[in-house]
Amino acid sequence: MAVQARKLVVAISSRALFDLDASHRIFEQDGKEAYCQFQVAHEDEPLDPGVAYPLVRKLLSINDRLPEPLVEVILLSRNSADTGLRVFNSIEHHRLDISRAAFTGGQSPFGYIQAFGAHLFLSSNAEDVVRALDAGHAAATIFPSATGANASDQLRIAFDGDAVLFSDESERIYQAEGLQAFTANEKAEARTPMTGGPFKEFLAALHYIQTRFEAEASPIRTALVTARGAPAHERVVRTLRTWNIRIDEGLFLGGMEKGPFLKAFGADIFFDDQQGHCESASRHVATGHVPHGVSNTRR
Repeated sequence: MAVQARKLVVAISSRALFDLDASHRIFEQDGKEAYCQFQVAHEDEPLDPGVAYPLVRKLLSINDRLPEPLVEVILLSRNSADTGLRVFNSIEHHRLDISRAAFTGGQSPFGYIQAFGAHLFLSSNAEDVVRALDAGHAAATIFPSATGANASDQLRIAFDGDAVLFSDESERIYQAEGLQAFTANEKAEARTPMTGGPFKEFLAALHYIQTRFEAEASPIRTALVTARGAPAHERVVRTLRTWNIRIDEGLFLGGMEKGPFLKAFGADIFFDDQQGHCESASRHVATGHVPHGVSNTRR
């Protein structure tokens, strides 16, 4: 029972997992009925991998190195059970160990995130992601990306700091009062841990799996990739130390473009709250936009 409680559960939409762009164009141009007919007519044709497919394959492969499975991937789809048959046939074709799913027939599936106990929800539907974040779940909108999979067998996940791993309390000061006020605040509060952001528990779940391996043999490697530079780095380091969560690499870029560093790290996915950073990063690695915090205030 204790092991089940520590299992990492990732929920993913069918459009993030597989390439459904052609099908989605039919839906947008010709309507729901034409889309349903197309999916049923092609249900025996496997779908090609989508942007998040390499991430899912690496997540599931971690179980091969453990005495008991600690990773589960759940499918949350706006398809109906009928049109979703093509998705499950594709899962079987690609030999993905995914057995649980919710097909919601056009409704938002975000309500099932908590029921499945998911630590993370990945989707191509920005509205579903916003609703999930508003409900307190880690969630990200997968950006289109032409980048290939990282060749390494190791799963590499990179995070922005403020409004992703941490709350947006410091970012609010930066946006309201500027860099000088932000830096002064971070120096003054260097020994005051920041509040956790929406991805704190997801990082903690990754960290728990890492503790099951020797550090040099871990199938997971994490990185913090932040626009912060010294002296604002100290509060970040002390916050993670207080949380007792390991992060393998910390890149404090002082405002430099993140994409080349993410490529050098070999990220399988990068999570950031700012749309501009995500657009830049997606030219180098798979990227998830986290529409949370002051940079995404919805008026």
